[in-house]
Amino acid sequence: MTSAMLLSAIIFLPTVGALIIALGFNKRDEEPMRIFALAITVATFILTIFLFKDFRYDVAGIQPVTEGGAGVKIPWIGNWHIFYQLGYDGISLPLVLLTSFICMLAMLASWSITKQVKGYLVLFLILETGMLGVFLALDFFLFYVFWEVMLLPMYFLIGIWGGPRKEYAAIKFFLYTLVGGVLMLIAILMFYFGSPINTFDIIELSRIGQGLVPKAAFSPTVQITAFILLFIGFAIKVPTFPFHTWLPDAHVEAPTPISMILAGILLKMGGYGILRIAFPICPYGAQYAAYALVVIGAGSIIYGAFAAMAQTDFKRLVAYSSVSHMGYVILGIAVWKISEANGAAIGRDYWLMGMNGAMFQMLAHGISSAGMFFMVGVIYDRVHHRDLNQFGGLMGLMPLYSALAVGIFFAGLGLPGLCGFIGEIFVVLSSWSFSPLVSIIAASGVILTAGYILWAIQRVYLGAEYKGPHREGIVPINGREAAIGFTLLAFAILLGVYPNFMLDVMHSSMSQLVTQLDAGYQHAVHAAGSAQALLDR
Repeated sequence: MTSAMLLSAIIFLPTVGALIIALGFNKRDEEPMRIFALAITVATFILTIFLFKDFRYDVAGIQPVTEGGAGVKIPWIGNWHIFYQLGYDGISLPLVLLTSFICMLAMLASWSITKQVKGYLVLFLILETGMLGVFLALDFFLFYVFWEVMLLPMYFLIGIWGGPRKEYAAIKFFLYTLVGGVLMLIAILMFYFGSPINTFDIIELSRIGQGLVPKAAFSPTVQITAFILLFIGFAIKVPTFPFHTWLPDAHVEAPTPISMILAGILLKMGGYGILRIAFPICPYGAQYAAYALVVIGAGSIIYGAFAAMAQTDFKRLVAYSSVSHMGYVILGIAVWKISEANGAAIGRDYWLMGMNGAMFQMLAHGISSAGMFFMVGVIYDRVHHRDLNQFGGLMGLMPLYSALAVGIFFAGLGLPGLCGFIGEIFVVLSSWSFSPLVSIIAASGVILTAGYILWAIQRVYLGAEYKGPHREGIVPINGREAAIGFTLLAFAILLGVYPNFMLDVMHSSMSQLVTQLDAGYQHAVHAAGSAQALLDR
């Protein structure tokens, strides 16, 4: 199989699996369908690993996957210059791996789903196709199609298989994401009709935005307007304060496997969109908004931590912790400080550290948050409540489960030696160069995180005895649940002990991105200055 075919196989294998389940299985054959769907997700994960085989660490841009070309580019809708264009680099590859990995574990966790299993599995696999397509698409129109494809399966997975308020949560998720999609569509049209070559090619649009295409550039006004539209669209998905209010409801009502995907993958799509599209195409707009983004990132860290500390619902606590942890992603991306004299980046190495920290934080949070939601789901399946004040003493009743849960929660806490530490410390260190005050605020978020995580551990796993209902349902975890917990904890340790496992993959692409953004902003400032000088004459 060629690398070009491999990219398409990764995206569409889950859809093929969904069609086979829909047409080839009887709805009463639940166990064979589950096993087949799990096999599809395992095969997809194996295919993503094959992307490493030809990955060139010295190539900063899109990896060469076709003879003489950087990626797959096949005409799709010729009259509108829309291409079936795929590719990957050091930014998208880690997220593709994370997506297939979490989907595999979430499918293994889906044995707890007993209602309308056939429909659930079909929607789950279509959802995986949408998410993988977002991370591999290099045509903006194709990216948008995959972005919207992901929306409908998630709406039904929450609305049909969710908790008591599932319809409300599903509609809220749908409306928020739809608003973000509409804003993104407006920006897409601005770029398409604003570029002289009428293209949806993300790489080419980035070159235009950075002033690398002769006689073609997006004006500062267009860049600022488009960046605001794109940022809001992606910030809803991140989610960051104040665009986050759909998240707690969606998480609380979603079934456990879907909560794992929501936290582990969907939130990363927002951060990826900012890194892949908003910043590269609109460097002037990104720098114009940098201070606001820093405030939003730092504010999300503190707000999410305090909100988590105030919760008595175990799952809602973990949901608000995601708002806090993803605040580090926004902050790390935004610590772009410039010289007022010439527009050049000040402390570019620190900004690069922040970028790498933001990217690593997305991966670490994908592991730890999926693990935390899974651990909440394990105990919920047994006692059918999530009231933190009614737990206690689980360490004595379920020692293996409690040990795995504490390890994964420590990873979310940011304990050194586990995955959560690396990204947070990189962002905190890089933000000092931007503003010591911002760095202190971000560091205080680490302390607040330790507060609500340790308090939750004390209330749930420690204590003298369990105080809630259904004590008779508290039985040790089974082999399937233990396998999921061990796998997530193992990868949390791997990324914490050997972060270069992923940092080496992303380093060249991140270095190139920072260099291009710095040069692109300076070019935009120079072009704006030249235009103003002509007007003054």
